[in-house]
Amino acid sequence: MTDRKIIRIANAGGYWGDDPWALRRQVRGGLDLHYISIDYLAEVTMSILRKQMAKDPFLGYARDFVTQIDPLLEEILAKGIRVITNAGGVNPSAFAQALAAAARARGLKLRIAVV
Repeated sequence: MTDRKIIRIANAGGYWGDDPWALRRQVRGGLDLHYISIDYLAEVTMSILRKQMAKDPFLGYARDFVTQIDPLLEEILAKGIRVITNAGGVNPSAFAQALAAAARARGLKLRIAVV
């Protein structure tokens, strides 16, 4: 039998407005997680984010994600968990900047990919 590496993937949301405590539960749940995914987008969400961005070019992403992940950043980094999300909505660059700023405020440096 071949040795297989076990990869543990959890999910912390299926839409914008889903359980705000899910990310915290996944990070602190006692599992040795490698990845956490969080889905924010649906058609209506994209429409709302587009309207926000039309009013302010620095908006257009799920701002509440930044406030949800901020107090967990040190723990996520210490555990080596990778977080995958589409919370960047229609403005992923602004989202990445906001997330990086939150990390800098804590003295942390994140690797953030924007697609």
